[in-house]
Amino acid sequence: MSSLQNKRVILGITGGIAAYKSAELCRLLQKAGADVRVVMTAGAQEFITPLTLQALSGNKVHTQLLDAEAEAAMGHIELARWADLILVAPASANFLARLANGEASDLLTTLCLARRGPLALAPAMNQAMWGNRQTQSNLAALTQNGVHMFGPDSGAQACGDVGMGRMAEPERLLHDAAALFTSGALNGVKLTITAGPTREAIDPVRYISNHSSGKMGYALARAAVEAGAAVTLVSGPVSLLPPERVTLVKVESAQDMLRACEAQPVDVFVGVAAVADYRAAEPAAQKIKKNADELSLPLVRNPDILAAMAARKPRPFCAGFAAETENLAANAQGKLAAKNLDLIFANDAGATFGKDDATVTAYWKGGEQLFPQGSKEQLARQMIALIAARMGRA
Repeated sequence: MSSLQNKRVILGITGGIAAYKSAELCRLLQKAGADVRVVMTAGAQEFITPLTLQALSGNKVHTQLLDAEAEAAMGHIELARWADLILVAPASANFLARLANGEASDLLTTLCLARRGPLALAPAMNQAMWGNRQTQSNLAALTQNGVHMFGPDSGAQACGDVGMGRMAEPERLLHDAAALFTSGALNGVKLTITAGPTREAIDPVRYISNHSSGKMGYALARAAVEAGAAVTLVSGPVSLLPPERVTLVKVESAQDMLRACEAQPVDVFVGVAAVADYRAAEPAAQKIKKNADELSLPLVRNPDILAAMAARKPRPFCAGFAAETENLAANAQGKLAAKNLDLIFANDAGATFGKDDATVTAYWKGGEQLFPQGSKEQLARQMIALIAARMGRA
């Protein structure tokens, strides 16, 4: 289940006998590479203890809406922003009713209302409750609002009845959760992404570089794989593990990066790397000694990788990034036109370099879209979806 690797999952548990299955689901999510935070209602704690889920998830279990300790650290709104997915399993009839009516009467319903990522529910209840007209009305309202339903299954129930209403088995829920991150919008597309900084040698031990961590580019590579693309990641020097199912090409300088990009068959090019604008005209063969009070270092311009890829024949769809310190919109739109790009993503350089979260605005000819603050993993999936939409593939 590589599409769950590094995903942030809130596992919500409500009151019902099926809560015993949630322990196995938590274990499977962890095994698939997800970072799991468990949220339990008061009813859930009557069936399974928070200590069990804490041991399985490796994280503190959240049970209270207004927990002074939690609010001082990761408050409930921050927790909602943190999640790539909220999965409630089991979701009782009572929980479905409260959520369908927009209640925020406990921590779990509050998180569901404040979420930014997808919400999935695994209903579990007596077959008569499942078939009740009001329950079905609540389910319809939730589905219409974009909530995903996983199950239920039919079979023998704890009360002795037989019928629809059993919570789906943990293995199926894991599969369904993973499928939420696999869109197929870029199936068959050859996509090249650049990431990280470049290093331009001054002498054998010194170089010109910048603070780029590569996190955004690597997150986009993962999101593109989830969307079905064949991804080549051309990466400058970073301290990140390469994403699964990605062809990684490591480079140092801007010239190396350009050569690597030009060697790739490409339908879509996404230039995320913070490429050094200049390099030393003549890197010294030996270490420069600290002799004079001043040092003159002649610089020459590096190749413009984005513009070069946008000039290719046949031309790929080209998306770039603009990390600015001032005049964000004007500078980004100027870069969009000057480099002949299809799309550009702009953000504040000081607020994004090295950070796990960001705020991004996308610009294209005749349009723009704001992506509010979120994790770079969350933003990456939204940006890949926009690329697919602008290509007419969504």
